[in-house]
Amino acid sequence: MDVGTEGRERVKAVRDGRSGRASKVKEETPELPGVWSAYGVLLQHLRKRAGLNQQQLGDAIGYSLEQVASVEQGRRPAKVAFTVAAERALGAGGVLEVLQDKVDLAKLPRFFRNVALLEADALSRFSYDPLLIPGLLQTQAYAQALLEAHFPPLDEEVVEQRVAARLARQALLSRKNPPVVFVFIVEEDALRRNVCSNVVMRDQLEHLLECAQMRNIELQVMPTSRGAHSGLNGPMVLLESTDRKRHVYVDAQGVATVRSDQDEVSEFWLRYGMLRTQALNTEESSRLIERMAGEL
Repeated sequence: MDVGTEGRERVKAVRDGRSGRASKVKEETPELPGVWSAYGVLLQHLRKRAGLNQQQLGDAIGYSLEQVASVEQGRRPAKVAFTVAAERALGAGGVLEVLQDKVDLAKLPRFFRNVALLEADALSRFSYDPLLIPGLLQTQAYAQALLEAHFPPLDEEVVEQRVAARLARQALLSRKNPPVVFVFIVEEDALRRNVCSNVVMRDQLEHLLECAQMRNIELQVMPTSRGAHSGLNGPMVLLESTDRKRHVYVDAQGVATVRSDQDEVSEFWLRYGMLRTQALNTEESSRLIERMAGEL
């Protein structure tokens, strides 16, 4: 074998090796949440008990055969409308509805699920967001733009699921028993970051103003003119549970940490208290947001 041939063979071997590794990665299927499979098994049992095939169930509840099959196989989570319709068609007696919250929770990124559970048990939630409008206050279009910008790119179905999960979390804003007290401190630069278009941002800013009118929500803007302050170390979420335990959640690039040590948590609460004194008050913040929306 001459040097040229040997070189070509080595290149081919390397290329084949890379191709093999790529194929292996491509073939790997991400682990789907177990609750989706459990819901699917239960749905299948109820369907068969009712003497229906997948097509007949789909016709009865307004979904395609493929959608019913995907839910039964745990490949796709059931939406609330699906569950309500299936409960009615199958006479399920609420057994599917009791799983719906868990099904929705599993749509969230794995790293965030424990935080969502803490949120669900919270009496108060205080947050500081330096880069983006917080998820609990996002419009659907704003959330969609952020998730579509994710890299590596997310599958369209994953984007759809995460947008739905993010919007579902927002029910926490209007929870009555017990109600949750919210304080949001958002950097002015985060409000000025045009993530998609002027229309999307104007709608988003107007949505913030609507949320700020709720009695249990206080929205404060940290003005860029403030300069250096202790919040610039990064975002934070402070949670107090119904049993009066305090937690701190910090997240950067999808790496999340929840802290519960009370000495450590106390420092975050002190820091947050200082940030509240440095940010614009709620009235000043609303006036600034109104001006920004009018500029778009």
